[in-house]
Amino acid sequence: MVKSIALPNGKTWTTQTEALAHFKNMLGRYEDGETVNDFEDHDDLVALLERYDQLELGGPEKIGAGVDHFERRRNRGEGYASSGFWAIRTNGTETDFSCPKAVRGVPTPILAQYYDACRSAIGADLATLKQRQFDHFANTDGLIPCDVSGTLVGFSGAQLRHAKPYFGEIASEFRELNCWTLQDLEGLLTISADAQISTSFREKEWAQAFRKFHHSKAVLHIVSRNPEHGAFRAKDHTVGNPLRLD
Repeated sequence: MVKSIALPNGKTWTTQTEALAHFKNMLGRYEDGETVNDFEDHDDLVALLERYDQLELGGPEKIGAGVDHFERRRNRGEGYASSGFWAIRTNGTETDFSCPKAVRGVPTPILAQYYDACRSAIGADLATLKQRQFDHFANTDGLIPCDVSGTLVGFSGAQLRHAKPYFGEIASEFRELNCWTLQDLEGLLTISADAQISTSFREKEWAQAFRKFHHSKAVLHIVSRNPEHGAFRAKDHTVGNPLRLD
């Protein structure tokens, strides 16, 4: 069943895909650090924030005291960076803003939040390991071979991927060892808040415990992001150059 999207300002789309494309194209019209200066763009973003609050997707109200303006900013988390819209309120407070979450209108399941917290705990270590591989083993053109296809890839065209056991298996085993139910996870994870880019463990001890457990299990390798190189079709490929975290 096709699900149409209607915003409080009267803007409508036949499908979620169309609505997501609208805001993706909007994001592409601005540079990081730039203020949203088009009235229609501003109006659509305010309406999307209103939709977020009406659907009660978790955390504090996004509208708050009212929006003065929006900015495109570079969001940086543990081992990743991406651009998105931020709302700067009339009282000077500000909040990050996920357009896809507001369009889809579906709260993130607690188990998905748990996996996000696990990824946050190890994100910086994965980023460091990938950088180290390129610093030490890239050729004069800055390329290293994909461990699946042998195709030479650059830093942006490569990803550090889990071989067996996969990341989800490691995170699931950690949860089982601690006998955590879905209800338990609600008390272990941070709730959505202003300027919180991703879910994390409330206590640093749990983040460190998962980090240590993950590092003892994980086998990783560098593969191409391009599906034409075969990396995605060969998930059970024997790892030729296994990488371990310290």
